Amino acid sequence: MPDTISRILLILRQIREVKQQQLSRILVVGSSNTDMVIKATHLPQAGETVLGGTFFMNPGGKGANQAVAAARLGGDVALVCKTGSDIFGHQSQRLFEEEGIRTSFVISDNRYPSGVALITVDEQGENCIVVASGANAQLLPADLQQRSEAIADADYILMQLEIPMETVCFVADAAFRQGKRVILNPAPAQQLPAELLRCLSVLTPNETEAEMISGVEIHDEASATEAARAIASLGVRHVIITLGSKGALIYSDGASELLPAYSVTAVDTTAAGDVFNGALAVALSEGQSISDAVRFACKAAAISVTRVGAQASIPYRNEVNAFCQS
Repeated sequence: MPDTISRILLILRQIREVKQQQLSRILVVGSSNTDMVIKATHLPQAGETVLGGTFFMNPGGKGANQAVAAARLGGDVALVCKTGSDIFGHQSQRLFEEEGIRTSFVISDNRYPSGVALITVDEQGENCIVVASGANAQLLPADLQQRSEAIADADYILMQLEIPMETVCFVADAAFRQGKRVILNPAPAQQLPAELLRCLSVLTPNETEAEMISGVEIHDEASATEAARAIASLGVRHVIITLGSKGALIYSDGASELLPAYSVTAVDTTAAGDVFNGALAVALSEGQSISDAVRFACKAAAISVTRVGAQASIPYRNEVNAFCQS
């Protein structure tokens, strides 16, 4: 019996390797945190103390979340991030390996602690987050220069803004020069340099982020389209504005399309955007059209908000397939 099980595991591993050889490779460059979460009746106002309920810790960080999402959904994924040489960092490394993420570019820094996020989640599933970046803030262009093969080996580069902007710009420029497709999730919201925008194949802001980048206030589909058009004029090929319960607006090649959200009961929205972006990268790496890729990403994100936690909420491919069928 043990020999039979070993042969089955070997066959499954070989099937996975063959499948990955057929996929475009995804490189995620970003943050890794440990999330410390408290459930509460409501989010505190300034100066207010709220007696919360359950406390728990989860692995998180936008970069790590998106890498885990892409891996669980069938992507061939490598991750570049920087953690502290501490218990949180060692635990993150082990979890990445268990998820099937290639970790040869994960950096352990003994000078800075691993990143930590303090999260409060209310009864409606909304959250507020404060992050102590730690080693994430020390992921610098020199680190990527020393690991140039990470970009060279990838087809799609997925990034966020929980690492220094200079690093994001460096990676985007290097990837663009090599003909790679760069996906940027511009969160947390901040202004983006013009030279960065020109390197992007896909930009995925939410409403707040899109307003900041475009200068257009969003209050309906028409204004969202106007904002997306303004962003596209800066050099971005595909602009996808996520609109929460209203769905996602795609602006590509001068045309816009609003895809509706899926109706679910949300309990925690903490990693919904990260799941969306990881799923989007996987679908694009499989050769799906931008519209089909966004539909797939919306389904994965819809599943995630029905669960508590960051990486704990991320669905697997079979779950998204079953959700599609239902």
